[in-house]
Formats: sequence, structure tokens, C-alpha cells
Amino acid sequence: MRVVIIGAGPGGLMAAEQAATAGHDVAIFDQRRSPGRKLVLAGRGGLNLTHSEPLDSFLDRYGSARPYLEPSIGGFTPDDLRTWSDGLGEPTFVGSSGRVFPASFRAVPLLRAWLRRLDGLGVRFELGQRWSGWSVGTERPALRFVSELDGIEHSVECDACVLALGGSSWPGVGSDGSWVDLLRSRGVTVTSLRAANCGVRVDWSPVMVERFAGAPMKNAAVVVDGLAVRGDPVITSFGLEGGPIYAHSQRIREQIDADGYAEMKIDLFPDLDIGDVVRRLVERRRTKRSISTWLDRCGLSSAGISLLREVTGNQLPTDPDELGELMKGAMVAVHEMAPIDRAISSAGGVRWSEVDAELQLVAIPGTYVVGEMLDWEAPTGGYLLQAVFSTGHRVGSRLAA
Repeated sequence: MRVVIIGAGPGGLMAAEQAATAGHDVAIFDQRRSPGRKLVLAGRGGLNLTHSEPLDSFLDRYGSARPYLEPSIGGFTPDDLRTWSDGLGEPTFVGSSGRVFPASFRAVPLLRAWLRRLDGLGVRFELGQRWSGWSVGTERPALRFVSELDGIEHSVECDACVLALGGSSWPGVGSDGSWVDLLRSRGVTVTSLRAANCGVRVDWSPVMVERFAGAPMKNAAVVVDGLAVRGDPVITSFGLEGGPIYAHSQRIREQIDADGYAEMKIDLFPDLDIGDVVRRLVERRRTKRSISTWLDRCGLSSAGISLLREVTGNQLPTDPDELGELMKGAMVAVHEMAPIDRAISSAGGVRWSEVDAELQLVAIPGTYVVGEMLDWEAPTGGYLLQAVFSTGHRVGSRLAA
């Protein structure tokens, strides 16, 4: 078969490897001039391939999408992904948090080894080619592409097509969501793409932005709906970012959709209960000192003190009980998520009712969908990349069979 894969990210590359291993004629088209750009960007701080927790717990991370992703992840598990990486000469290790990384801790060595393998399998790359839809009136499915170099449009016939175009969270590497309208024009139902694993907007004062944008609040806990997530939320010019904020992004987004806003509490002393905090305040209080000095002596950072001033309109209580409650649960109102182009991933995509068990579009036989184009979301920690690799592997294996 002649297989055309649109998108040179990890999902597309994995589908290509499986199909080419079976001897199919495989070509990968991508609008960017180099493959794997999103994988390289994901690996800037260390390429988190997957997670080492038990598979059943791992699958629970996908929430309502678990039944749909389980066949793919069960067919290419986190252990399989580690074995595959080892086969490319990139052995993996488990970090202290259970996250799995290649030994080099980088994406580039793994990507280079992978591209060498694909080249050996005869996979061709057609780069700088933007997909613009389908040609009409041809006997076989024909895809239209526009050259980013000269703007010339041409058609490519194939026996099967794999769409691996990502969501819309990283437009700079090609995941711009432009495929949504193309699929909707063919009758495919697509849930609108929205930011996931992202920060939130908070209306900080100019002083907060000027003095503390980029500053982390170390060892805090962010609480939404009674669920606390530990970490270092980071103050930004537009609001808050960081691991504990990303972990709550789905809950916050759903609260905003339902009520127009979401309530988020920040516990600045998660290792102490309220009684311990109040006792510390009482013991370290000196009448001649300012409130800021008092809080500083209690171990609160300048960023934390500024947060308390922000949420109280600069009217900090002087009663230790009231101040202790504030330090254990500073209430931040959120009315908007960060823009999708600042998000790590996106929610929404092709609804599961639009694909069969092998991820083939019901409305367009012979066309398959993998990765973030499907309607699912997951937290960071290796769950995002694992699902992308696994769905690509499932479709590639289907074509190989």
C-alpha cells in the first residue's frame, strides 16, 4: 500500500515505522522544514517519555477517555515504549517522581536515531508541505498539499492516510489546529480545541507584576474542589503557571464553564496545620515590626507576602488566627484560562464516536487519526507522550496487518 502520513511528530513517526516495517510505501508530509519539532520542544527540560506507575493507575489518568485509549496503550504499554527507546540506543531511567526519561535526558539523540531507522526502512519525508484538504473526483483518495516554499498546490494519491497533526497548543511547531475546519467540512464532528495543562489569568496589580513576575512560591499547595496538589506555582505577568496549576487546569476550566469563574486556594505552609501556623505567628510577633517583617520571620517569602496583599486588597489582618487562615488558604478567583498558545496540550478534538476501534474515520474510510487530534486530555508526567506514541503504534500496526 501507499501510505501517506500527515504530521512528523511522535504519533506520525510511530505509525510510519510500523507500516514501513511491513513493507508499505510510506511518505510523511509536514508543513515545517524539519521533522519532530514538537518532540524536540517537549524535551527542552528533559524528555519525559512516560511514567512508571502500575498500568491500571496509569490508565485512570485519562479520565473519561480511558475506555477509548486503553486498547492503544494496552497494545503499546509504557514498558513497550521503554524497550523501543532502548532499541534506538537510548536506554531509559525512572526519576524520583516515577517519570521515565531517556538516559541522555534529551530528545535530539533519540530523534536522530529514530530518523536513521526510518530512513533505513525507506520512509520518505516531504517537508514544507501544508495539507489543504482533499481533491474531488479522483478514483482513490487524493490529498492536496501546498508548498510553503513557492505556494504551488499539488495532489497526492494514496491507499491509506494517517492524520497526526496534533492539537493547537504549540502553533510555532505546526500544531495550529487548522485541520479542524477541513474535517468538519467532510462531516466529521470535532469538539472545539481548548487549552489544557496551562496557566490561569489573574488580574494582578502593576506592583505584583513588576516585582514578582517569574517568581515561584516554593513548596506550596494549590487546592481546587478540596483536592490539593503540591509544587511551586509561578507568578507570571498574566496570572499563575506551574505544575500544580497545570494539574488542576481541567477542573478550573470546567468550573469556569459552569459558573463563570473558579475558586483556587493557595496553601503557603502545606507541611503545617493551622494550629502550628498560628503558634508560629504568635511566637514571632513583635509589636514594633511591620506585618511584612513579621511574616518574613515566620518563613513566608516576599512573593507569598505579596500574594496575601493581593487577595486582601492590601488589607492584611493583624489577628494571628485570621492571618493563619489566610496563609493556609489564600483565595484566588480565576475567570479565564491562559491562551491556548501558552498551553502544554489541548483538550477537545475528533470525537470518539467518529472513529472505529482501529481509529479509522467512519466518514472517511482509509483515513486514520492519532494523538492529540482525538478528544482526550491527560496531566503532564509522561501520560501525554505515551498516548500519542500508543495511538500511532496502533494505527501503524493496523496498516501493517
